[in-house]
Amino acid sequence: MKVLNLQCSQAHAFEGWFGSEEDFQDQLGRGLVECPMCGDGAVAKMPSAPRLNLGAAEPVAVKKQEVMATPDGKLQAAWMQMVRHVMANTEDVGEKFAEEARKIHYGETEERGIRGQASREETEALLEEGISVMPLPVPKGLKGPLQ
Repeated sequence: MKVLNLQCSQAHAFEGWFGSEEDFQDQLGRGLVECPMCGDGAVAKMPSAPRLNLGAAEPVAVKKQEVMATPDGKLQAAWMQMVRHVMANTEDVGEKFAEEARKIHYGETEERGIRGQASREETEALLEEGISVMPLPVPKGLKGPLQ
């Protein structure tokens, strides 16, 4: 099993487990590898070093040179927890999001938490009407049932 450090174009860092380098390249080429945070398919392999135990020598403190700042893992975990909370406590109205948001805002239907899809134009129109909405990118893994 090969464990790779991966990163998407949005700088989200994550691990991927593959049977071999060929498996990774094959899955990447077929578009099967994506960021679990944002669903971005532009994934790159990050440099990593193997860990070798060669004895009981004391580790030497080496100053780590930061090439690229990576997002805090705690921040990513908090984001995923928030997305899961929204998914569990809202109704998915799909493509009818703008229509349902207006009905709720104008008192035509009961007030409840909803989520769904809206175009940029629909979102801007809702905001101009004074209807509070917030775009929330949901990773594909959370959209369907987990295995």
